[in-house]
Amino acid sequence: MFFLLNMSHGLTAVVLTSVFITATYLYIKLSEKRLKQFAHLPQAKASLLWGHLKLFDEYTKRGNHDRHPGNAIMAEIHKDIGSPPFFMLDMRPINPPTVVIANYELAEQLSKPSKGFPYSVHKAPTTVRMIPLIGSKAIFFHQNESWKGVRKRFNQGFAPAHLMTLLPGILEKTVPFLNHLDERARIGKPFRLSDLTTNLTFDIIGTVAMDVDMEAQKGDASQQGEFVRRFKELIKTYADDKLFLPWWLIPLTEIKRLRLSVFINRRLREIVDSKIKTLKSAPLTGRSRTILTLALQDVEQITPEILEEAYDQLKAFLLAGHDTTSVLIDWSIYELSRTPHALKAVQDEITTLFGPDAQDPRAICARLSSSGGSELVHQMTYISAVIRETLRLHPPAGSVRMTMPNSGSTCIVSTPQGEYCLDGTWMYINHTIIHRDRAVFGETAEEFRPERWLVGGGSKGTGDDESLFMASSGSFPPGAWRPFERGPRNCIGQELANIEARIAITILAHKYKFSKVGLGEPDLNEKGQPMLDNKGQYKTKSELYSVSCCIPPSAII
Repeated sequence: MFFLLNMSHGLTAVVLTSVFITATYLYIKLSEKRLKQFAHLPQAKASLLWGHLKLFDEYTKRGNHDRHPGNAIMAEIHKDIGSPPFFMLDMRPINPPTVVIANYELAEQLSKPSKGFPYSVHKAPTTVRMIPLIGSKAIFFHQNESWKGVRKRFNQGFAPAHLMTLLPGILEKTVPFLNHLDERARIGKPFRLSDLTTNLTFDIIGTVAMDVDMEAQKGDASQQGEFVRRFKELIKTYADDKLFLPWWLIPLTEIKRLRLSVFINRRLREIVDSKIKTLKSAPLTGRSRTILTLALQDVEQITPEILEEAYDQLKAFLLAGHDTTSVLIDWSIYELSRTPHALKAVQDEITTLFGPDAQDPRAICARLSSSGGSELVHQMTYISAVIRETLRLHPPAGSVRMTMPNSGSTCIVSTPQGEYCLDGTWMYINHTIIHRDRAVFGETAEEFRPERWLVGGGSKGTGDDESLFMASSGSFPPGAWRPFERGPRNCIGQELANIEARIAITILAHKYKFSKVGLGEPDLNEKGQPMLDNKGQYKTKSELYSVSCCIPPSAII
């Protein structure tokens, strides 16, 4: 008995010793990962167990819970830790450690070609979670020469001069859009403008990419084409995924995504295969000039690999092309509706360009469809300034880069405080923080002021304005405005988005008067009239903000 008791005590001691050693080892390893590995980078105080996950959750609960994490929440953390040029967020195990780039000069270092990265620092695999939606061969997943080949194949379809030849087809899709607006105005009840603009841009990208009627504007939602309805249903599975959770945390959602993607892939294959048969049989002079046909016309042999790549590029174009452009149109209309002097400037410019047709959207469309339509589009200087300012305040996405340790290419950023190696982290170029930098845009950085982009309108910064779609120049550093990102891997569809937005603003500005209902609605006086604040905008009862986006930060690029 005495012997057995000693054996029991001995076993307990061994177990306790093992537990102690294991716990000590785990503590040391966790401490190294959480508190030491990136201790040299600016950051908020991290929790040993949770890193910055708990902090992020606390900031989320401080305001509207559905506000965009990359826009609002990261901006609030950035401000509270002293607005450094970049800062670390340790979101493991949900996401890799993330460095938020909050300075345009650092962003330029990541997006421009360099000796180690000929086409800019590599894109991070954030879009892997979206394979059910965009496929595994979309341009987002390609790097270096592989990316260059894909980009070159599709570039000609998105060339500004070529897109202008598609202007009549783009304008044709605005007719049902106007019909829906007229019907909403007749009924006189509140409606979601985003529903109509999303359907419009969906139809446009279907036309310019494949010459296919997506039937997105056909009647109400139940009458839309099945492809559009399923595609939208798939997009919605990402809508509430604030942290872009891995599949193993949301298995049922992932199963639903895979099921919907099967239908979308099958239908898209039918469309593309039909177009390819037409391409092979039609004479050169009679061939369609869509993005798809231009991408395939010089391919000597259309292999299964080329076809798979084409399917996935088209899905990516449909996703980014309809969603981000509709958001741009919505925000532009909202900002104009609450900024009377800017709306009047837009209306004056339209009157100057179109004369007696200025207040008739259908007459405007007819003029733009004529031989001189492209020249009129390029003369919309103030409207371009409105678009540029809208994209500054409400950028559609960001860009995430990543380099792996010991990969042969090291990512080092230079700051006045020294050089920092960012290998092994997601480098999130945060457009919202960069675009509202007071050091660049002055005390009006948070305000909607299109005039800042007109000649002589800027007051901060130096250097020439490498305007993507404006004839005028400004006095801001080129890299401080980057809604479509910069460098070789900028957004291939930026010119199409710009054309769509110009047309939408032009046909809407005179005929329709929009009044926001709900969040962001104007604050009325005792006479029921909106009141101007000292910035020349109508006062609002509440703030209108961007919500958590269904597209990962790098999906647009």
